[in-house]
Amino acid sequence: MHEIDINEENNFRVTVVYDNEALVEGLEADWGFACLIEGRGIPRVLFDTGNRGTILLHNLELLGIDPASIDLIVISHAHMDHTGGLVPILNLARNATLYIPSSLNIEFPVKNVIRVKRPVQIRKGIYSTGKLDDIEQALVLSGTRGVYVIVGCSHPGVGKILNAASRFGHVKGIIGGFHGFNDFGKLNDLSIICPCHCSQYKKEIAGLFPERCIRCGAGLVIEL
Repeated sequence: MHEIDINEENNFRVTVVYDNEALVEGLEADWGFACLIEGRGIPRVLFDTGNRGTILLHNLELLGIDPASIDLIVISHAHMDHTGGLVPILNLARNATLYIPSSLNIEFPVKNVIRVKRPVQIRKGIYSTGKLDDIEQALVLSGTRGVYVIVGCSHPGVGKILNAASRFGHVKGIIGGFHGFNDFGKLNDLSIICPCHCSQYKKEIAGLFPERCIRCGAGLVIEL
């Protein structure tokens, strides 16, 4: 397992590797989303794979991330902007375990494929909400600092995802695509708000929560 050195007060490090924007010179921006989750004593997790494998692999290389070191790959939902890089990354991360929504019923070039329908513990402190509205799962990270949610496009709705994640503890933050979510009051109690990718109301959210909203883009690193 890959070991990393993160701040002792934090449990997880989230690195955005694919997004509509790029915050680090040399990284490519493209319509889609992917992020890497790391922490002491946990597997390296890639959440979603963006739209194009060439861009995903380019950004991983520039960020110094070896695809072969990825232990788990979690796919939020079956849309191309989240699955486009899946086969290219699986060809390099052949020992990875793949967690996909149960409706994504195709074959992949790895042995360990888990089809998720209901909430499930993936590893210690890492959970899936289960497939919500028969389309999308979100990833829940639970540590000593609270519960944080990683989302793909939030097709079931940010409110529904936050409610589903709350079964694992008090939710303190959310990172990923918010789609057309505009019920901004549901974000009032969060300390980290990071709308990425398909979020329609980024500017409005940043204006309402200037101290808690983080601009997303490839190269962003958040310690939780």
